[in-house]
Amino acid sequence: MNGKKGRNGGRGRLLSPLGTVIIFLTVAAIITAALLVYGAAERRFAGNRGAIAAVMLTVVIFLSIAGAAIDALRRKITTEGPVGQILDATERIARGDFSVRLTLPRPGDKHNDYGRIMENLNSMAAELAKTEVLRSDFIANVSHEFKTPLAVIQNYAAALRSASGEEERRQYADVLIGETKKLTALVSNILKLNKLENSGLNPARERIRLDEQLEQCALAFEDKIEEKNLHFDCDLCRAEIYSDADCLEIVWNNLLSNAVKFTEPGGKIFLSLLREGGDFLVRISDTGCGISEETGRRIFDKFYQGDTSHAQEGNGLGLALVKRVIGLLGAEISVESELGKGSTFTVRLRSEP
Repeated sequence: MNGKKGRNGGRGRLLSPLGTVIIFLTVAAIITAALLVYGAAERRFAGNRGAIAAVMLTVVIFLSIAGAAIDALRRKITTEGPVGQILDATERIARGDFSVRLTLPRPGDKHNDYGRIMENLNSMAAELAKTEVLRSDFIANVSHEFKTPLAVIQNYAAALRSASGEEERRQYADVLIGETKKLTALVSNILKLNKLENSGLNPARERIRLDEQLEQCALAFEDKIEEKNLHFDCDLCRAEIYSDADCLEIVWNNLLSNAVKFTEPGGKIFLSLLREGGDFLVRISDTGCGISEETGRRIFDKFYQGDTSHAQEGNGLGLALVKRVIGLLGAEISVESELGKGSTFTVRLRSEP
């Protein structure tokens, strides 16, 4: 109801204050002039109604022409000027020029609809400019992320052709398989992120056992945990929630993967699930390298990797994907970290839809 009022509230105010004043003064001048001429004609042609009528007809025609001329001038100043600017701006935006900005000729114009349209066009152009920058950065980052594994694949494929020993060929083949897996994961994450950003993926709400899902996701990392000799603790309460199981798996797999990746051999990872009021809190902690305050502010940005020593193990899309999924599910995520001491990611989920 409020929105409707806001949309209709500006109607009927196409005229600027200057236009309103011009119309008022013009009408007042015409009426005053007509009354003065009528009084003079009545005194001059007393009793001769035909002559008075002829004089008044001439005066009305003259005043009508004068009024039309004044109104045309008013329209040129108050209407054609803003409309011309608006048309020029929309044409430039349509051609891809998002730097266009309109300036109100007079401060009072912001109170009429033309002024509002101009301000909205400025806001739209600014948002489109931001989107264009993000799009350009995204393309540049994707190109860079593809370039590295493709170069490795090309080099090792050439080396594989000239390899003589069976063991050497196997090693090269393993590298090629690993790089193709990275490319597959990159493409998969890009597609998922694109779906989420364009609202193409709608969560399917169903009742799921959150504790069981977390256990299954943790078991998928059992080999990597044993390989790095990590100490893994798990404390899960029984939890049933309405959510999308596939979307939640994206969150848990990415957070657990990062915990394993950034924790040095012999370190610790702790997974907990507890209830707090009407919400469930999932915490994934590690004793890894941690992140700085600056990195923490950008950690959910696409392709951003704060720890470049592990850059070959990921593509910087995991946490961006997590953030999008969390927003889609109406949940919350936060991170606490200290450089050199580890990180804790906390996801807050509602128990009811």
